[in-house]
Amino acid sequence: MLKGGLDVIDKRLRHLQRYKDIIVALSRNGLGFLLEQLGLNDLHVIPKRLYKERNPNSEGKTLGERIRLILEELGPTFIKVGQIASTRPDLFPDEIIRELEKLQARVPPFSFAEAKEIIETELKQPIEEIFQSVDTEPLAAASIGQVHLGVLKTGERVAIKVQRPNIQEKIETDFEILREMATLAELRMEWAVRYRVRDVVNEFADMIRDELDYINEARHSKRIAKQLADDEMVHIPTIFTDFSTAKVLVMEYIEGVKLSDVMEGKGAEFDQKEIADHLARVTFQQVLIDGFFHADPHPGNILIQPGNKLVLLDFGMVGRLTDLMKEQFGLLLISLMQEDTEGIVEHLLEMGIAPVGIDKQGLKADVDVLMDKYYRKALSDISIADAVRELFQIAHKHQIELSSDYSILGKTLLTLEGTIAQLDPELSIIEVAKPYGRRLLRERYRPKKMAQQVLGQLSEYVDLFAALPKQMKILSNVIKKDKIQLEVGIPDLESLLKKMDRISNQLSFAIVLLAFSIIMVGLIIGSAMSGQPSLLWSLPAIEIGSIVALFLFMWLLYSIFKSGRF
Repeated sequence: MLKGGLDVIDKRLRHLQRYKDIIVALSRNGLGFLLEQLGLNDLHVIPKRLYKERNPNSEGKTLGERIRLILEELGPTFIKVGQIASTRPDLFPDEIIRELEKLQARVPPFSFAEAKEIIETELKQPIEEIFQSVDTEPLAAASIGQVHLGVLKTGERVAIKVQRPNIQEKIETDFEILREMATLAELRMEWAVRYRVRDVVNEFADMIRDELDYINEARHSKRIAKQLADDEMVHIPTIFTDFSTAKVLVMEYIEGVKLSDVMEGKGAEFDQKEIADHLARVTFQQVLIDGFFHADPHPGNILIQPGNKLVLLDFGMVGRLTDLMKEQFGLLLISLMQEDTEGIVEHLLEMGIAPVGIDKQGLKADVDVLMDKYYRKALSDISIADAVRELFQIAHKHQIELSSDYSILGKTLLTLEGTIAQLDPELSIIEVAKPYGRRLLRERYRPKKMAQQVLGQLSEYVDLFAALPKQMKILSNVIKKDKIQLEVGIPDLESLLKKMDRISNQLSFAIVLLAFSIIMVGLIIGSAMSGQPSLLWSLPAIEIGSIVALFLFMWLLYSIFKSGRF
């Protein structure tokens, strides 16, 4: 009991200190008004002077720049949140997105002694029994971890990625506070409810947790390596699974020139056009064919080796598209290329969850405006990433809920397009995407796949009909207990009743004609069997009946044609 109470006190103290940091960061950078809106502008446990501090560097800055400064000041969690937010143009305007894309973690490396302790704790043996040597100075340091160069006992050179000490606890504390602030925001501000701020915070938290677990990164790396195994011009570093855990990742060390350096002209021996074309093809292979893709392909995560060979690094963040999502996105791209507004609207609605009573005409009008922007432009002049981003913004405007993987895809395309534009400005990634889109369509209409879809639907119908008697029984019991109240509103009821009356009259007429026809058939058969003509009051009944039946039949046909419902 005592331990539990101390844990609660410790948690509250940590929260209090972090709230101080957040209040200072917001106040210093000109966003103190948010504290008032959230009801945090008068916390008695926080000194008043903290609300009045100002950052001279924020003077004259735009809103996006101020947000970036705040996130950088608050450290790893908030920098990661900002980096993820930069993939969500459906939530944030372009000017803020552009600033969030500049976010860089300016964090010093932690000591080798701490790194050594984490490695030995995770691998449960002294570092000297695993490695021949480990460089004490890190190759690189980031917000979540840092990388050391080492050599295994078996002689392989490796990159050892080590997670920062206590980073998980710090991130969990930050997200506990962000959830509290999101709850306050939804209670006090209408826009927070509209944007589902709590759901967004939880979504970001899940993504960062995945990135904190290096086992996930190892799994992602292996999967993409398998997908691209047939491409000799792409290499993915081998993961040494026996020496990798949630906090330590040991992978093959590969030498090469960073793509960012090649783009700056430092690798004159490389063919930038060939690199651009191959990078675009590798990306569309992952997105449209495999449905599992590297979601952070910026130039710093790509090395170039002799012969223009690509080396892809850092698979902490990936995107996933199901077969249905691939198909829907491919069809959206095709409709976009064909300037098919109706198709774009249809596929946008299929890609997400639309609200009840969505204004389809308003949605179509917004898509029409977007199409006017790209009308009569050459494919090489169209930014597919910008077009997709603006379409997703339109979807958000009309409250169509899209999977976050679509947003990650949009960000990936934007990064790709920016890289391609610098490597080879003449290359159109739409042209590169075309064969992959056609392959996707061929796959969609492949007889085997269509048969599988039909069988799947039949199975669903079988399950539906199997459950129908039970459901009907439940419904019957509910009705017997008078627990169903049904209220139906029908516009223009009088007109509807007239139409129903006319239909019932025509149906009655048809039944009479059928009965008369049956009687006539009986008379004909009876006459044929007896060999005597059928007379009614000395009149030929069959002949007269046939004329009457023909007249009635013609009248019925005339009524049907006149109604326009034939």
